Amino acid sequence: MTTERQRSTDAALRERARAVIPNGMYGHQNASFLPDNFPQFFARGAGAHLWDVDGNEYIDYLCAYGPILLGYKHPTVDQAAGAVQDAGDCLNGPTDKMVELAELLVEITPWADWAWFAKNGTDATVYAASIARTATGKQTILRARGAYHGSSPTWIAGDREIPADGTIEYDYNDLGSVRAALDAAESDAAAVMVSAFRHDVGIDQELPTVEFARGLRELCDANGLVLILDDVRGGFRLDMAGSWAPLGVDPDLSAYCKAIGNGHPISALMGRDSLTEAVAATMSTGSYWFTAAPMAAAKATIETMLEIDGIAHLKRIGNQLRDGWQQAADAHGVGIRQTGPVQIPLMLFDGDDFTTRNVPRAYRFAAELAERGVYLHPVHNGFLSTALSDEDIAHTLEASDEAFAVVAADFAD
Repeated sequence: MTTERQRSTDAALRERARAVIPNGMYGHQNASFLPDNFPQFFARGAGAHLWDVDGNEYIDYLCAYGPILLGYKHPTVDQAAGAVQDAGDCLNGPTDKMVELAELLVEITPWADWAWFAKNGTDATVYAASIARTATGKQTILRARGAYHGSSPTWIAGDREIPADGTIEYDYNDLGSVRAALDAAESDAAAVMVSAFRHDVGIDQELPTVEFARGLRELCDANGLVLILDDVRGGFRLDMAGSWAPLGVDPDLSAYCKAIGNGHPISALMGRDSLTEAVAATMSTGSYWFTAAPMAAAKATIETMLEIDGIAHLKRIGNQLRDGWQQAADAHGVGIRQTGPVQIPLMLFDGDDFTTRNVPRAYRFAAELAERGVYLHPVHNGFLSTALSDEDIAHTLEASDEAFAVVAADFAD
């Protein structure tokens, strides 16, 4: 199934980039940390497929690290955004699309009374913390050990092993450790920040237990804390009403980004009426936060997901993929672990250890898939789009079977 793949254009762009961009690239999209055959630069996307600058095609299981929910260049979404763009996107104030999007989000989220918009998930999580501090008059935010809530000093200290100032850590799915963190805050706790599911890079993903989620709600209610759900990664892939809706747990604030606009830059924070005064008293703004085209795109994305029952499609193909990977791995005697929601797949290999950055099996598997036209990050969780077809899954599993065979041969006892 492998074909000869060109990489000369990508190599030339990397060389040019090193002259004018720090380290040639920055952030989590820096391909220097990926297998050598992974491209850094891309040319276009359509549906569930992506093409790099050398013309190599991939079935995409990363979705731009999450934003692509309906597939690249989705006509309904892009037409909605384009129509607004033509009329005027960045103006002295927002257009009616802001109100329409807020109305839609409040309509589909039973517990929420208002919506606020920005551009990045970090914008939403940082502002959620600020609102909680304003509302309670307290400063400390309890957050899970190792959790990622955005690239801000609010969440990341200079040393990633040290909690940022103003935060105290607890262990995900461990109410006892939350209580201990609350005690350590010494009556200064403003909020509990919690991810929809545990998704620390390089370790098994962990779904929340009902007892943990409901216990957090009860703990916050009993102690006057704001419960903040970081739904940036799971929002609109796990449940249209919020990722913890199936657990029967409503947060006080919920942060969204990634999938909400199908690649158009927008994030959202939703909250209760009880926090409205705190919002008014907490400054927030951005030069591009009120642009209309992303709001039109988000409205079209959400409406399309509801119309096509996109969550059901993601679950169906996610289960196909998970079952197929397990069968192929078992057939070749390769030990793997698949954890978390099937819509956000993660496969880790027995024998690899991300804590020491020693993951040769994952890197070899991902590299072999890339040669066969499948883009899967070796250690970061993937994301599924509704554009993935049964044919895409079949091709992926055929390529995966060959890749597992290579891993089995290379790492035989």
